[in-house]
Amino acid sequence: MNYILFDGTVRNALLPFTFTRPVADIRVGILTIREKWEKYLGYTTTTLTEEYLMEKFPMVEMEENVMINASFLPNEILSEMVRSLEANQAIFSNDEVIAFYSKENQEEVDFDTYEIIEYTEECIRIEHTWDIFQKNDIALREDFELITEGRFSQPIPKSVNVISPENIFIEEGAKLEFVTLNASTGPIYIGKNSEIMEGSVIRGPFALCEEAQVKLATKVYGATTVGPHSRVGGEVNNSVLFGYSNKGHDGFLGNSVLGEWCNIGADSNNSNLKNNYEEVKLWSYETEGFAKTGLQFCGLMMGDHSKCGINTMFNTGTVVGVSANIFGSGFPRNFVPSFSWGGASGFTTYITKKAFETAKIVMSRRHVEFTEQDAAILEHVFEETKKWRKE
Repeated sequence: MNYILFDGTVRNALLPFTFTRPVADIRVGILTIREKWEKYLGYTTTTLTEEYLMEKFPMVEMEENVMINASFLPNEILSEMVRSLEANQAIFSNDEVIAFYSKENQEEVDFDTYEIIEYTEECIRIEHTWDIFQKNDIALREDFELITEGRFSQPIPKSVNVISPENIFIEEGAKLEFVTLNASTGPIYIGKNSEIMEGSVIRGPFALCEEAQVKLATKVYGATTVGPHSRVGGEVNNSVLFGYSNKGHDGFLGNSVLGEWCNIGADSNNSNLKNNYEEVKLWSYETEGFAKTGLQFCGLMMGDHSKCGINTMFNTGTVVGVSANIFGSGFPRNFVPSFSWGGASGFTTYITKKAFETAKIVMSRRHVEFTEQDAAILEHVFEETKKWRKE
C-alpha cells in the first residue's frame, strides 16, 4: 500500500514552522511525525502539501493510496486501523478525518459515499505551535518505547551519576562522562554519536538526537528534545529544537520551539511566564492577531534560519518568523515577521540575497548544501510574509 501524509486543516495554525516544511516533518518527542508513521506502518511515506513545497517534498501517487492526516500522531491501535483500510473507507475522530482510502486520479472525495470508521481511543494531535512543547512529554515517552523495544542500551559509563538507569537508553557512539542523569521523572534517550559534556545535569523526559551536543555544565529540565546536529547550553526547560539549531551558551530557553538552522546568541533569555501570571497570547497567522493559548507558560516560537545576537531578551509568547535576524538592547516586539533585521529600536527588511549568503555559510559548516529548492521555498516565504513587514 502507498501512504501519503497530508497537511490537513492545521497548516496555518502551525506557522512559522510550516512555512518551510510539511506538517509531517515537525519534530515532537524524539522523531518527526513522518518518522513515527513510517516506523508504525513499516513503509516510507510521501507528502501532499503546499505547491511551493512539493519540489522538495514530492508526492508519489500509486493506483491505491491511503491518505493520512499528518497532525495525528500514530499509535498501535490507530496504525493498525490505517493498515486495514479498504476501498471507500475513512477513519474519523469526531468531525476530523484521520485517514482515508483513495485511488489514483480520483477527482474528488465525497465522504458521504464512504464507510466511516470512528476512532474513539486516545490520540495525540498537533493543532497549534505550542502543542509541540506542551505535548512533547507524552510524545517523547511513546517514542522512547517505540525506538527501544527489544533492543539493548550501550552501558552507562561508571563516571555518570544516575537515577533510574532502567529508563535510560544510549545509542552507539554516544559520549558522556561525569554528568548527572535523572530518569525517575521520565525516560532519557541519548542518540547515536551524540555528546553530553562534563558537569551537565539532565532530568527526563529528555531526548538528545543523533550527533547533537549538550555543552559543559548545562541544566536541562524535561520534557526537552534536542534534534539532530543541534547544540544546547545554559538552562533549557520543556523545549524542542527541530535540528541543526544552536543554543550553545548560558541563558534560559523555556517552553519554546526552535526550527532548523536557528542560532541563539550568548546570554540570551526568553520569558515563559507573564509578570501578572495571566494566560499567554501568541501571534496567529490565521487571524493576524494575538490568540489565546490557554497556557500560563509559553516562551519563544522561532522559524527556520532565524538568529539573535548576544544578550537578546524575548518577551513571553514571542513568535519569530523565518530568516529573521534580531539584535540590540531591549525587548523586540513579540511578533517578528520573517526576513526582519533589527530589534527593539526597529526593523528593516533582511533581503534574500544577504539571507541566502548566510544560509549557505551556516549550512556548509554542517556539510549540508543550500539548494535551489531551499532558495525557492525561502523566496516564496519572503513574498508571502511581505505584508507583515514595514518595507
